[in-house]
Amino acid sequence: SYDALQIGVMKKMSHGLQVQGSYTWGKSIDNNSGVIAGDTFGNGIGSEHYFDMGLNRGLSDYNMGRVLVINASWQLPTSKSAPPFVGWAVNGWEVGGILKLNDGPPFTPTFGTAGGDPLLLGNGDSWAFPNRLTGPGCQSLIHPGNPKGYIKTECFEIPTAPASFFTGPAPLCSSDSRFGGDAIGTPPQCFNLRGNAGRNIIPGPGLVNLDFSVFKNNPIRRISESFNVQFRAEIFNILNRANFSLPVNPDDTDIFDEAGERNDSAGLLKSTTTRARIVQFALKVIW
Repeated sequence: SYDALQIGVMKKMSHGLQVQGSYTWGKSIDNNSGVIAGDTFGNGIGSEHYFDMGLNRGLSDYNMGRVLVINASWQLPTSKSAPPFVGWAVNGWEVGGILKLNDGPPFTPTFGTAGGDPLLLGNGDSWAFPNRLTGPGCQSLIHPGNPKGYIKTECFEIPTAPASFFTGPAPLCSSDSRFGGDAIGTPPQCFNLRGNAGRNIIPGPGLVNLDFSVFKNNPIRRISESFNVQFRAEIFNILNRANFSLPVNPDDTDIFDEAGERNDSAGLLKSTTTRARIVQFALKVIW
């Protein structure tokens, strides 16, 4: 299910200035973004809950809510009356830039378990869902700009269950082999209970990137009218901004470890989606 507002604008102005922009504000929802398996994408979670696909419904693994791209180019004014050498030095310049801003794709908070398959799905996956809290300060689940603690881990807790889940000859919350040998936790904690945190409820880090270029055109009319030796200087990520990737799944998306303790690396951002500033020079011959 995909709905979006898409806007595109292009304006050619006088004096060689051209600006183009596009903006998309949308939302993509599904219950499995992978073609074959649930973990086709790096932020996807394997072995979706096949017994109730409605539990998997959430933002698509590739969803980016807002995307803005603006590019511009400007042929600087020329001087026709300048002496030959001065005219060569000041004429033929072009500058350009591409600015891209977008929200990051979402990811899922998980709960690591040691024995594997805590929800009896028959697949051996050693993860489950924690509970999401909605108290003060938990309207947002992230600390933007904090790569060492991106997730608000205080907004999650281990699933809890009523006392009846722990009693009887076959308690629903158990640590026996049927549940992969997972510990129960400290009642009312129940490691075998699916938490209420949904799939892809945490937005990933966004992206801000600006590429900039300077061109110097040197037409050589003696050869032909179209012959041009162009000097190019291109600077990628000129702001040298660190655009972080999603936390590694499940190492850094597990809010709690197999013992029910908060995972020290939860929300740790280890890598970037763009490289550091790169300056590139080139000579291009056009004829």
